[in-house]
Amino acid sequence: MNTGVLTADKDPMGKAIYDYFTTGKAARLRVFSSQFDEDEIPVSELFRSYDQMPELEQIALQKACGRILDVGAGSGCHSLALRAMGKDSLAIDISPWAVDVMKQRGLEAAQVNLFDSHFVGQYDTILMLMNGSGIVGKLGNLPEFFQRIKQLLASGGSVLMDSSDLRYLYEDEDGSFVVNLAAGYYGEVDFRMQYKQVRGDVFDWLYVDFDTLSAYAAQYGFRVEMLSEGEHYNYLARIAW
Repeated sequence: MNTGVLTADKDPMGKAIYDYFTTGKAARLRVFSSQFDEDEIPVSELFRSYDQMPELEQIALQKACGRILDVGAGSGCHSLALRAMGKDSLAIDISPWAVDVMKQRGLEAAQVNLFDSHFVGQYDTILMLMNGSGIVGKLGNLPEFFQRIKQLLASGGSVLMDSSDLRYLYEDEDGSFVVNLAAGYYGEVDFRMQYKQVRGDVFDWLYVDFDTLSAYAAQYGFRVEMLSEGEHYNYLARIAW
């Protein structure tokens, strides 16, 4: 698993965040995948307020407590909402541009890869939102993820993570589920982003269904609780000892 961070010239999302923060506007943040058509991320949504957040994110922020680690924090919108609630958090991201923006917004932020063993600490809540399971990359990386979480969670702590079950992409009209098992787990996706002339590298992104997440978690002594389900096969889970 990659434990590194991004450089400025390979950080399209971070540059888009920086431009929007400093100028109030941004160009198209384009998203490419070998599995899907080209898409686009509205950069303004990365700066959403608490009231603009999906219900699943609001629930996670309400339940976050103690010392909070905000993973893949982007522009810092979740940590800003936590601060407004009187809660303290450390916001981490692999993007140098995003971390710069978060610091300018007055947040405690660091350019850190969650899987870097040099990053240590004990946290009561680890917050992984905006399909937080994505940074795991592939299903085969889940064992390493759970081992890493054990190192970072304080006694009694938990991970609040959202994800989606992509099986709906493979459902026929009659409700049957048709997927090529030889192609690997259906929730494994590759992406690449581009912003203006800044081209990022291809990266793996994991969408994991609740039952599969629970099965892997149980092998490493964790229990998983479904906190809420969204309207589009997405859900919020609590992962705890």
